Amino acid sequence: MKGGLCLEVLLIYNPVSGSANFTNNLSTIIGRFQHHGHQIIPYRTGDKTGMDKMISSIDTNRIKKIIVAGGDGTVNMVATSMLSHNIDLPLAIFPVGTANDYAGHFNISNDIDAMINTALGDNYILSDVGMMNDKYFINVASLGFLVDVSQKTETRLKNSLGTLAYYIKGLEELPNFRPINVKISDKNGIIEENIFFMLIMNGKSAGGFKKLAPYASISDGLLEIMLFKECPIYEMITLLIKVSNGEHINSPYVTYFQSEELVIECNSDVGIEKGADFPLHIRLLPQRLKIITDIHK
Repeated sequence: MKGGLCLEVLLIYNPVSGSANFTNNLSTIIGRFQHHGHQIIPYRTGDKTGMDKMISSIDTNRIKKIIVAGGDGTVNMVATSMLSHNIDLPLAIFPVGTANDYAGHFNISNDIDAMINTALGDNYILSDVGMMNDKYFINVASLGFLVDVSQKTETRLKNSLGTLAYYIKGLEELPNFRPINVKISDKNGIIEENIFFMLIMNGKSAGGFKKLAPYASISDGLLEIMLFKECPIYEMITLLIKVSNGEHINSPYVTYFQSEELVIECNSDVGIEKGADFPLHIRLLPQRLKIITDIHK
């Protein structure tokens, strides 16, 4: 051990993320951090209320770094709780979930030794954060029938098939897609359109689609907005293929633009990923999270 234990690190982990074998690595993680003079404090995720209460009680004079182990949902839950309670600590990510899109922006490896090496470091990048009404989101917010697909995909299926589970469920739900009318206002004007679903992206990828927002940057101060417009159902298959290849931006069935702030109005009963209500006031909060990474900027 290098000196005495001098730095306490909070490790928040989701025991059922991905293949659900992260707990097999706990001893290795604790041992590596102890070797470097750091004490790991593990916290197993349960209900959001309990975790939120725990994060609100963090003593930043004692805890100097937080690690979150899980998928995008777990990372978003921890990060947004930190933001809600003004916990401005560096956050390391162990991407052990299904898609791990947010961690992908920071080139974080899925190898456990590499994750530990990165988390032991002190280099970080400042990440933008989105806000939908009073709710934070770190990577993506969505509305429309795409939300239903995500919510209906079973955890068991995601753990066994990974991102393929979303594709399978999406194809299964295609016959149920119904267009909704939305009115979108930002500083550049108003768009009114019938759409199947809408994505508001902070980063490049979501749901395992690596090129979903090819022009996005996690720290450029802009959101990427995509409207997937009403079209014949048979065209949706072709559009999904274009999405996987990053070629959908030029599709006549996609409206794409960037914005710092916008308002969305809709009279339909439609799923909203973050559970907010219309009208939606969406804005970007620049450089609000410190994400530990090996990337230097």
